[in-house]
Amino acid sequence: MDELSVDTFCHHSSKYSEEAFQKMTTYRNENKFTDIVLVAGSKRIPAHKVIISALCDYFHAMFSNELQETHQNVVTMNDVDPEALEALVDYAYTAKLEIRVDNVESLLASACLLQVDDVKDACCEFMKSQLHPSNCLGIRAFADAHNCDQLFDIANNYTKNNFADISKNQEFFLLNSDQLKEILSSDDLNVSKEEEVFYAMFSWIKFDEENRQKFLGTVLSGVRLSLLSPHFLVKEVEPVVKNDATCKDLLLETFKYRLLPDHKCQPQLLTHRARKGTIGVIYAVGGIDAVKGAATGVEEYNPRTNEWVQVTTMETRRLQFGVAVVNNKLYVTGGRDGLMTLNNVECFDPKTQKWENITPMLTHRHGLGVAVLSGPIYAVGGHDGWSYLSTVERYDPVTGQWSFVAPMTTPRSTVGVAVLHNKLYAVGGRDGSSCLSSVEVYDPHTNKWSLAAPMIKRRGGVGVSVLRGHLYAAGGHDAPASSDYSKQFSSVERYDPRIDQWCLISSMKNCRDAVGMAALGDRLYSVGGYDGNSYLDAVEAYDADSNDWQSVAPLTHPRAGACVVALKL
Repeated sequence: MDELSVDTFCHHSSKYSEEAFQKMTTYRNENKFTDIVLVAGSKRIPAHKVIISALCDYFHAMFSNELQETHQNVVTMNDVDPEALEALVDYAYTAKLEIRVDNVESLLASACLLQVDDVKDACCEFMKSQLHPSNCLGIRAFADAHNCDQLFDIANNYTKNNFADISKNQEFFLLNSDQLKEILSSDDLNVSKEEEVFYAMFSWIKFDEENRQKFLGTVLSGVRLSLLSPHFLVKEVEPVVKNDATCKDLLLETFKYRLLPDHKCQPQLLTHRARKGTIGVIYAVGGIDAVKGAATGVEEYNPRTNEWVQVTTMETRRLQFGVAVVNNKLYVTGGRDGLMTLNNVECFDPKTQKWENITPMLTHRHGLGVAVLSGPIYAVGGHDGWSYLSTVERYDPVTGQWSFVAPMTTPRSTVGVAVLHNKLYAVGGRDGSSCLSSVEVYDPHTNKWSLAAPMIKRRGGVGVSVLRGHLYAAGGHDAPASSDYSKQFSSVERYDPRIDQWCLISSMKNCRDAVGMAALGDRLYSVGGYDGNSYLDAVEAYDADSNDWQSVAPLTHPRAGACVVALKL
């Protein structure tokens, strides 16, 4: 075969661009071929239009759109720091820029004005690395002024996360009243109690009391007065605000909200939404995982970070068990291990991260409901491996003993249990032949169960919780015991004990059977479940004010039948 002749050869130099720009830098330094001089302050900066036009759209537009500067050889640059402008022109030739603490603000401001986006991004990254309680408010304000949204969000989040330290630094005391109110009004302040916010506000007033007293009403409205105890309001707040008419209105509205349950507070005066940092966390314990095994993992949800993390694993494999919280410890009760129905109970202390076994129940139970009423833990209904149960027993954490109380009128498994107005509610479930809509109420003072109004739908595997004096029943399924078919619900009902009546509210986004439910702050959370096809990691939060469900961060692993409880850490 004849050898093929080569007619062309493509040469590519990896050094040419670098060497060319080195020569152009030399030409600029020697003032050769330059066709523009930028004047900023006392600095005269020669350059080549074609080079600085490639740097940014600002110069490209200046020299190509028949503007006044298009045909000028000398252009005065107003409102640009001379040192920063020279550094940016140098960057156009060398692609190198030294960003330091003492020049980053002027560089960022100039890069924003001239639309040099990569320098803007580099400056923002540098400022993020410098965030500290002593400077974050300044960086936050600078980012806001220059429309650096990402930097503002990061500095703003840093401010909220480190509020306790920031409120002791000089920058905090230099905020104006509107800036302070904006920060104090955030749901995301990382405080353990609302008193911290009041003391920070008062410190800001005292820093320049003569000039700031007139702003007391403005900044006090950022404090959630309704979350403060009556004792604190009388002893700490009232002496500070007694001479200010606006503040006295706020305090009066707070006392009305505290003392009159039916009082509709004015939202422009009083915010009663709890800070995310003060309300605690949610634990999702166990359940059935995606391969239909017993999930032993325990996950924690922090509403301030909107994240789930795994914190521990149970020592016993369990399905269809119950969980209660006493003295901020988890009591994991009963269930089944895949073969046997259990009566054992284990207790987890989040502070020590240790588990211990406690006195077992008197009855083996799975599918039980568990709740805490006036101290004791109640284990309600369930299934003992042979039959559906109506029996109820309670555990006294002081004596460490279980004892029976009056049984329900109806046997119930997969029952939802919650406490409302010092009474125990057993909601729905299954009785062996069908799912139930009936609801029973236990009064510990009389040791008797009575019937409340039934739900609109029959619900087994229902999620139950209490929020703002109402009982909520979410999701579940409806199917006769003899049928392989079941219908999962997304619908949610709310019970008003004052009128003994259920009503339908906004449905969840997902159908959920075996759904976990808990109230945290002023929201309800529906966690995991089974939608008829798959096990869910989806989590939704319900806002009663807007009657709306919103998706929040998903579980780290899909699971149904998880026990979901709130803890105050």
